[in-house]
Amino acid sequence: MGTRGALLAAMALALTAMLSAPAFANSKYSGIVVDVKSGRTLYSYKADTARYPASLTKIMTLYVLFEELEAGRMSLQTPLKVSKHAASRPPSKLGLKPGSTIKVKDAIMALVTKSANDVAVVVAENVGGSVPAFAQRMTRTARQIGMKRTTFHNPSGLPDNRQKTTARDMALLGRAIQERFPKYYKYFNTRVYTYKGRRYGNHNRLLGRVKGVDGIKTGYIRASGFNLVTSVNTGGRHIVAVVMGGRTGASRNAQMKKLISQYLPKATRGKRTAPMLVARAEAPASLPKVTPKPLAFAELRNVPVPGLKPQEQLMRVAALSQPASVIPVAAPAVRETEGSAETASDIVTGSIAPVPQKPDLKAILRRKAMQVAAADLAATPQPTAAPRSPGVRTVRTQTIRVAAVGDEVVAAALPDPEPVTADLPDAPANASVTVAANNAADPVPGWQVQIAAAESEHAAVSMLKKAQGALGSKLRGYDPYTEPVDSGGATLYRARFVGFETKTAAWNACRDLKQKRFNCYAVYQ
Repeated sequence: MGTRGALLAAMALALTAMLSAPAFANSKYSGIVVDVKSGRTLYSYKADTARYPASLTKIMTLYVLFEELEAGRMSLQTPLKVSKHAASRPPSKLGLKPGSTIKVKDAIMALVTKSANDVAVVVAENVGGSVPAFAQRMTRTARQIGMKRTTFHNPSGLPDNRQKTTARDMALLGRAIQERFPKYYKYFNTRVYTYKGRRYGNHNRLLGRVKGVDGIKTGYIRASGFNLVTSVNTGGRHIVAVVMGGRTGASRNAQMKKLISQYLPKATRGKRTAPMLVARAEAPASLPKVTPKPLAFAELRNVPVPGLKPQEQLMRVAALSQPASVIPVAAPAVRETEGSAETASDIVTGSIAPVPQKPDLKAILRRKAMQVAAADLAATPQPTAAPRSPGVRTVRTQTIRVAAVGDEVVAAALPDPEPVTADLPDAPANASVTVAANNAADPVPGWQVQIAAAESEHAAVSMLKKAQGALGSKLRGYDPYTEPVDSGGATLYRARFVGFETKTAAWNACRDLKQKRFNCYAVYQ
């Protein structure tokens, strides 16, 4: 081959390389497309290269806030206090005033649409106590989801050289938040939000313009370029795509549209085979001894107490460990829409209200009930380890006693005993009963019915037993399941029945449970 031939060959190779590169490739660009149903990566370009998340950070900020809602520590109406530090954050912002408050629902909408930096800090300070503590929780949650290359140092995405992520990690987060919180994920589809007379449009310009796009978030700082995480769900296909490092918002959107057009048809239309991406708290190596403490009203209201009327089951909780002269008062419950969890607007965290000083027969009876229950607890021997039966997993439990007087439900938790074998009643003698422990395999993806979240696995199992006993054959074929979740540094245990093949079956079971005075909601997971 002569000089001219070699030159032509070199030019051909260069042209091929140019055509195979992303349309607007630059040093900041990364991209990925993932098939949600199969978990397959359909497209990847520098997906594991470190990038700055910018306001994509707020997806994780919302994930943690949704955990608080799910756990019942906050409701959509909970007011969040605005500090001077939060109010001083640079734009984009709502312009909140120090000392004012903003409701949780408004905070969610402001983060989704306006991507308000002041609101992000308000959420961090009210949930985590401080921005550093909240950022540590964000990073910890990221690891639990599987985001191995992501570290958070602030809740907004404002410039910080230590705050890094990758396109692959952002795709994981984009999938995880809608799988864990389908009830709250719908807010990412909001195109316009009005707050105090001002309208804020969503920065995600693909909403309403590209078929199937249902969220989720844009981001930009100078160091990152223009970022976008998008979920597309249409025609039986579902993908999550990430574009990072666009030179302009328009070029970023154009690249995203190109990826959707090219790779959505390649996504599977069959049944889901990919595992659900749900953050799980690691079980502690050893469980420390604790003193009796108040249990949250939102976690105990599902525990039936013999002899109480239905309305009396939903009253405030008192702790046996408190002096008889003070009673913790739970905030009023907030009933949300059909099919959703009923949560308390606030959770008792140690705040107390004095008993009225005037003679009060009910207060006297209440104190007497607590004294009797305390004596009963002190006299109750601790459970010991029992031999394991085939098919029964060993779980770590916590003893709970509930006493009732009038409109009071009194409860206390004992120190965690040694592991015991937990099984459910009414099972055939030759059947193996499975209650999932912390290290158990995930259930097959599908519809599930949650009846409560408890502070110990024993309490969750107890609730499942009572529900199964109340409904009998109507729950036959559906497996009891407990799932540990990290919530504000503590571990809660969801009490669920799994194995429902259709939404209708789950809703029917939930309806039957409600008729038996159990709170519940159905979720696909």
